[in-house]
Amino acid sequence: MFRFFEGLVNPYQSYARSDSPPRKLWPYLKEYVRPFRGVFVVTALLSVLAAGSDVALIWYVGRLVDLLATASPAEVWTGYGTEIMTVGLAVLILRPLLLVSNVALLHNTILPNFGTMIRYRAHDHVLRQPVGWFESDFAGRIANRVMQTPPAAGDAVFQTFDAVAFASVTIVGAGIMLADADPRLVLPLLVWFALYAALVRWTLRRAGPASKASSDARSAVTGRVVDAYTNIHSVKLFAHHDLEMRHATDAIEHARSTFQKEMRVITKMDLALTGLNGGLIVAVTGWALLLWYQGQASVGTVAAATALVLRLNNMTYWIMWATTSLVQALGVVQEGMETITQPIGLVDARDAAPLQLTKGEIRLEGVSHHYGRGSGGLRDVNLTLRPGEKIGVVGRSGAGKSTLVKLMLRFYDCEQGRILIDGQDIARVTQDSLRREIGMVQQDSSLLHRSVRENILYGRPDATEDEMIAAARRAEAHEFILTLEDPEGRSGYDAHVGERGVKLSGGQRQRIGLARVILKDAPILILDEATSALDSEVEAAIQDALYGVMQGKTVIAIAHRLSTIAAMDRIVVLEDGAVAEEGSHAELLAKGGLYARFWARQSGGFIGTEDEA
Repeated sequence: MFRFFEGLVNPYQSYARSDSPPRKLWPYLKEYVRPFRGVFVVTALLSVLAAGSDVALIWYVGRLVDLLATASPAEVWTGYGTEIMTVGLAVLILRPLLLVSNVALLHNTILPNFGTMIRYRAHDHVLRQPVGWFESDFAGRIANRVMQTPPAAGDAVFQTFDAVAFASVTIVGAGIMLADADPRLVLPLLVWFALYAALVRWTLRRAGPASKASSDARSAVTGRVVDAYTNIHSVKLFAHHDLEMRHATDAIEHARSTFQKEMRVITKMDLALTGLNGGLIVAVTGWALLLWYQGQASVGTVAAATALVLRLNNMTYWIMWATTSLVQALGVVQEGMETITQPIGLVDARDAAPLQLTKGEIRLEGVSHHYGRGSGGLRDVNLTLRPGEKIGVVGRSGAGKSTLVKLMLRFYDCEQGRILIDGQDIARVTQDSLRREIGMVQQDSSLLHRSVRENILYGRPDATEDEMIAAARRAEAHEFILTLEDPEGRSGYDAHVGERGVKLSGGQRQRIGLARVILKDAPILILDEATSALDSEVEAAIQDALYGVMQGKTVIAIAHRLSTIAAMDRIVVLEDGAVAEEGSHAELLAKGGLYARFWARQSGGFIGTEDEA
């Protein structure tokens, strides 16, 4: 049974991706409701029937009381025995089937699959955002919104069917039943309903904004806490436990304050509802008693009316709670949508084709990029890398080296000019095909919180075990990998490296990063301080391996330690975002310009950036 209901909707079914998803609540949810339309229709129908069965039972209790009050037991059994037995069988068999089917659709079909579908698609959308988008937000806050929005959306759907539909039918059914007994009994119900609707409206208008503010505040707490955990080494290094606690406490206190305001709305609502329900019970029951006293209503009418208002009394708290939960859930969804529905800022061109790399020539034509600030980055850079050429890039901090790399990988689009690889504008090819042809080793190799094997195979997932180990050997990583063991007892290539590889030293992380790029074997290679975290002995061995990897590839190597790039075919010196000098090591020394001054002022082989600046 469970598998039947759980399999009615596939949350991973294919769908049309949108680079600009709806930013408003209902159009956004509509995209996810579409695969559930049939399920929602059946669930709504079952909710109506379930609520109707409850009202029908109360009505039948009234009828039964009248039968027992006006006839002898023998007469009741003779005249109504079959009817009573039929109702009993319906209560024992049909009603449980009805309720179980309704509950199964809600709990086994809708709740697990609806939230899963939203989370799956939201994560897919967020992963497609460009690097710059992630650099402008907290990873913890983004993850929090991806995680909290789906269950909130599922809760909103659940409350709609489980409470709103159920309650609506119950109230309508109660009105019909009371009107059938005596139309005058409907009057207190109508007055109560009008006041109740006003209270619901008052609650929703205040609970929605309060819930969104509370959700925003919780996300802020998550962002600050995750920021501290992610940078725990800095926190410990500078002994700033108390500073971080104050920083977090400000956000925690703000979250408490917003939650208090939200709860004040709920408490006021509860007090008002208690008064309203008391009035309903007294009015309907009292009026029914008055009609009975006057001989205008039967004992069964009094019993049914009393049971009905007691049922409404208990249910209205649930309805109000469910309605408030619905609004709160929608508030959380709206807050999450601020992040997970942002348009993709950098997309493939409509007619983008895969990059066809034949030789490996790279050409920058009038490239400028200032991150929208009008300064910094690169300005009017013209540069050509011949196929298989190896160039070194040097310059002071902020000269534009990192911007050059980010533009070549198309993490950002050029504001002016273009970059061509084998004559193809990288803005006109697919991003995935571009990045598959480029291998990069960064100064701080960031590893995934997975096994060493998974991290190396990230370079080429279909590589064999022998190919992976060969890459690790070339990166001088195989020996230390065999000594690794994590707290779960996994060892060697199965050992997990921790978040961002925190369980490894900087040199170990960098060597695993090198192994990953060696395994990828891309025709274009970018080295961004690739050996900066290694000791001299290991660096010498790695440099030999790197020179082997560079053979036949177009290479861009960024370095502050000039000795690591002195043997490159050509060296490009960047200054204030422009190419200031270029040539071989010997040619640049002979010029006596910036590069020569960098070389002369090196301390331990590094550019004296601060003195020079």
